[in-house]
Amino acid sequence: MEPIVREAMEFDVVVVGGGPAGLAAAIRLKQLNGELGVCLIEKSAEIGAHILSGAVMDPRALTELFPDWQERNAPLDTLVSEDRFLLLTASGSRQLPNALLPACFHNHGNYVISLGEICRWLGEQAEALGVEIYPGFAAAEFIEEDGRVVGVVTGDMGIGKDGQPGPGWSPGMELRGKYTLFAEGCRGHLGKRLEQRFNLRAGAEPQVYGLGIKELWEVPAAQHVNGLVMHTAGWPLSADTYGGGFCYHYGNNTQPNLIAIGLVVGLGYSNPYLAPFEEMQRLKTHPAIRPLLAGGTRLAYGARALSSGGLQALPKLIFPGGALIGDDAGFLVASRIKGSHAAIKSGMLAAEATVAALAAGRAGDELTAYPEMFRQSWLFDELHQARNFKPLMNRGLWLGSLLFGIDQQVLRGKAPWTLGLAADHAKLKPAAQCQAIDYPKPDGVLTFDRLSSVFLSNTNHAEDQPCHLRLKDPTVALSLNLALYDAPEQRYCPAGVYEIVRENDTPRLVINAQNCVHCKTCDIKDPGQNIDWVTPQGGEGPIYQGM
Repeated sequence: MEPIVREAMEFDVVVVGGGPAGLAAAIRLKQLNGELGVCLIEKSAEIGAHILSGAVMDPRALTELFPDWQERNAPLDTLVSEDRFLLLTASGSRQLPNALLPACFHNHGNYVISLGEICRWLGEQAEALGVEIYPGFAAAEFIEEDGRVVGVVTGDMGIGKDGQPGPGWSPGMELRGKYTLFAEGCRGHLGKRLEQRFNLRAGAEPQVYGLGIKELWEVPAAQHVNGLVMHTAGWPLSADTYGGGFCYHYGNNTQPNLIAIGLVVGLGYSNPYLAPFEEMQRLKTHPAIRPLLAGGTRLAYGARALSSGGLQALPKLIFPGGALIGDDAGFLVASRIKGSHAAIKSGMLAAEATVAALAAGRAGDELTAYPEMFRQSWLFDELHQARNFKPLMNRGLWLGSLLFGIDQQVLRGKAPWTLGLAADHAKLKPAAQCQAIDYPKPDGVLTFDRLSSVFLSNTNHAEDQPCHLRLKDPTVALSLNLALYDAPEQRYCPAGVYEIVRENDTPRLVINAQNCVHCKTCDIKDPGQNIDWVTPQGGEGPIYQGM
């Protein structure tokens, strides 16, 4: 087969990913030097379509990027009015006094937002500054020449299931830049490969993750407390499983009574029978939660993994010709359950280092100023103060909470030690050592099944294309996952992608890739690290509205 001839476009900087980090980087580049050619590509059909977060936003970084964001009508409409933290048991709850909560759980001055809407607004600001934005283009490969990253190749369109070009085939393009900034979000497809190629994780702790599952509800006005931010710990998760619920009240002129409700489950859990999706459905049945949703309408559903390892799990941020920013690197403050401000700040820092390198004629050299600027920033201080949160919480809800309280309230995050982490995929126990969990059937009013939920995410993939969920060794699905762990991918996937079917008592794994909401959980939690998530055709996946 003859080599594919691809069109190429040249820019000063190529940004991969249209989330808060990528958009902030592109904006900052143009703010500092309006003459730079900046291209941003986004795999979703439109900016914001793949963005999912709780979300409560600390506006600190946004204020640095746009001091006049209020005059620019940024969609930060709901100021936090009240914090509540509930400890849940199966039948009751107890609210902790706010005075006993570490500062990371206080949200005075923050906003309840839709991060997707924030990204759409940031996209408008970027385009107004002259950034060339191309949604619907997935970066499939990075281009390396002479040991240096010089851009990316977008995915070919119209490839059939057999891997051969179909009638609508068109080759991807080369987008070349003097620097390439990768902002793909948590467990980025290319970020993972860059870490391997340039050994970026040398000396770092393993990254660890949570799976956030979220629903958006519109509720009767009498049940809505605008600006209320409620977090929960305990039930439905066992005390040895990290995680917690959230319930955020907000609204806008057209939809004033919205509640974002969800559950974050740490992916370091050990019981292969645990199903995060069903745990989220159970959360809504709790006596402290059910009344908030009674008579309401579920509007949207989504799921996304989030990096939670903190400072010690950050890889080396730079390599010749580029850098990792946002959650592609792991900039999320797990103790605050916040990452958007960290993503924006990291994008700004990388942009400032890039402009300085280009001005000095050092195009393609490592952006050594970027990690140096990070170490001098408030973002480093915030991550350093919270660095022991996840290691301590891995010791269980009660002991972990006590130790983290001491770490924050007594030691003020300045303990002379930094604790280690262990990879999530290595923590599953064999199914024979664990108790199966009997989850109740959904009622279709308050609780729902996976497929009706995926329908609300507006997820779509063309069926005639190669599966973007690749098994390195297809036999492992049965010889390891099914035999030892009772096929946990059937339960940890929040979209019903994986199922074991039996024909004449012979099991086989079926991958319903068209259901995939791009959460990346399978790539993270698979016990044999046998599942490799790669980008499907550009523009495919969920189309989140208001998330």
